[in-house]
Amino acid sequence: MNRIRLRLDDEGDDDPLLSLVNLIDVFLVLVAALLLAVARDPATGASRRVAEAKKVERFQGEGATTSVEGGVRAGTAYRLPDGSLVVVPE
Repeated sequence: MNRIRLRLDDEGDDDPLLSLVNLIDVFLVLVAALLLAVARDPATGASRRVAEAKKVERFQGEGATTSVEGGVRAGTAYRLPDGSLVVVPE
C-alpha cells in the first residue's frame, strides 16, 4: 500500500511543464521589478539634459575666404531672421 502512494506522489515530479511554469514566474517577477524601477525614476538612462549653450559673440571676418582640400563636413549652419548664424555640429 505504501508503494502505491509513493508512486502517485512521484508522477508530478517528472512533468516538464513544471519547469516552464517556474520560468514564467521568474519572468513575471523580473518584469514587475523593471516596471517599478522605471516608474520611480523615468528620467535616468533614456534621456539626458542638455546644458544651456552660451551665446557666442559675432565673428567679424576680414572678407578673405580660404579653402582647404580634404575638409570634412562638421555641421550645418542656419541663418536666423535677425541675420545671425547658428552652427549645429553633427
